Amino acid sequence: MTLEFSARSENESFARVAIAAFVSQLDPTLDELNDLKTAVSEAVTNAIIHGYDGDASGKVKIEAWIEGDAVSITVSDRGRGIEDLELARQPLYTSKPEMERSGMGFTIMENFMDRFEVVSKLNAGTRVEMLKRIESKKALYN
Repeated sequence: MTLEFSARSENESFARVAIAAFVSQLDPTLDELNDLKTAVSEAVTNAIIHGYDGDASGKVKIEAWIEGDAVSITVSDRGRGIEDLELARQPLYTSKPEMERSGMGFTIMENFMDRFEVVSKLNAGTRVEMLKRIESKKALYN
């Protein structure tokens, strides 16, 4: 699945619904589904707020695919990139304290997913790669 949409805050809920519909073919538990939706929501919100700094003309792209018992999801933007990725991945760090951001987005994604990686280049964008194994399907593929 590939989706691309405008970097508007209201599209964050669209991304959540789209990923939930896509992964439903694996019959995830409600907890697994909520973890996926939350991780995607955090990644999309980061792209909108940090990548494009609220510029709705930017595009956010989601790619998702299923392999065996796992769903892989990539959320990317072509925005400003992350200056200091190590610092940005620290819990409670936020580059937008005036917006009352919690600084927990990357931490949440990392904790809710089985694999999590961020790649970013200044003035070229950021790509968040995530993988989640669906427990009910593990026995079929192991």
